[in-house]
Amino acid sequence: MMEILYPMLGMILLSSSVLLALAVTRIPLIIKHFGNLQGARHSDELRPRLSPRLRNITDNYNHLFEQPTLFYAVIIYIYLMGHADTSHVQLAWGYVVLRGLHSLTQVTTNNVSLRAPIFVAASFCLIVMVLRELLFFL
Repeated sequence: MMEILYPMLGMILLSSSVLLALAVTRIPLIIKHFGNLQGARHSDELRPRLSPRLRNITDNYNHLFEQPTLFYAVIIYIYLMGHADTSHVQLAWGYVVLRGLHSLTQVTTNNVSLRAPIFVAASFCLIVMVLRELLFFL
């Protein structure tokens, strides 16, 4: 069931969208400070100097390379094992939609009280997918 791969493409598109937002917001700064970019050599030194809007985009971009890497691995595993079914596809799309909402929340309002439950719900989708795979071994 190749349909399990479509949510993975969805996550790739989400990550690419945030990368595009990062590039669009950073390129003007790079042009403005060209010739004096050494202040950006360490992200922990640069981040405090960014506006909250730019910092939110940067933080979200980094977040998209944390837990979603497990999502990619789980999707590939499910596909290769031939375990893809409707439930896995629904859970995978649930994860992608929730991560999209998480990104939208973080790059706009960065309301953590709203973002945290979205993160937990997305994590739940991922954990259920992993647990369903574990059941194949029991």
